[in-house]
Amino acid sequence: MKRTITRLFDTRTQAEAAVRELEVMDIPHSHIAIIARHSGAAEDRSFAATDDDGRNDAAEGAGKGAATGGALGAGAGLLAGLGLLAIPGLGPVVAAGWLATTAVGALAGAAAGGAAGGILGALKDAGVPEDDANVYAEGVRRGAALVSVKAEEADIPRIEAALDGLRGIDAATRGDIYRQEGWTRFDPEASVTGLDSGAQGLNRQ
Repeated sequence: MKRTITRLFDTRTQAEAAVRELEVMDIPHSHIAIIARHSGAAEDRSFAATDDDGRNDAAEGAGKGAATGGALGAGAGLLAGLGLLAIPGLGPVVAAGWLATTAVGALAGAAAGGAAGGILGALKDAGVPEDDANVYAEGVRRGAALVSVKAEEADIPRIEAALDGLRGIDAATRGDIYRQEGWTRFDPEASVTGLDSGAQGLNRQ
């Protein structure tokens, strides 16, 4: 029986290090996901949110990125397949792995207001409690990077130890900070901010 283990990281560099550690531990690429706010690097190319004909090019482009991640995963590592998504409520993100694929499925063809819940819904569908999923989605919105793993029962202790040892932050810890500010839950209509609470944003990788 699998359990989804998710952590926030204050920088994309930390999250990528966590993914590499999971790969060294022989966790299958199909079980790992990473999503981080777009850093503004010149090599990351954005996709238009919607064409004049109403098509969502972000979903189409992200789908290609997720598919590339799956194709490259066996030989080049999950991070080689990072693709760019534009998700309302989160802003531009770079992502790879199962969570990106699931979020793209929720995003494709959805109205802008509902599409922002793609990552939130994907986490909940994977068994993440709703309150925790709201914290993780909020963390990405504020600039943190997220790593999520579908872990086999026997692997849970070592995966948690690895993520926590690499500065992973759980929902309870980061949620307490958000709630002290008066935050209650992820709001896809809220403005996208540049920095996570008490942490450097992804522009300082």
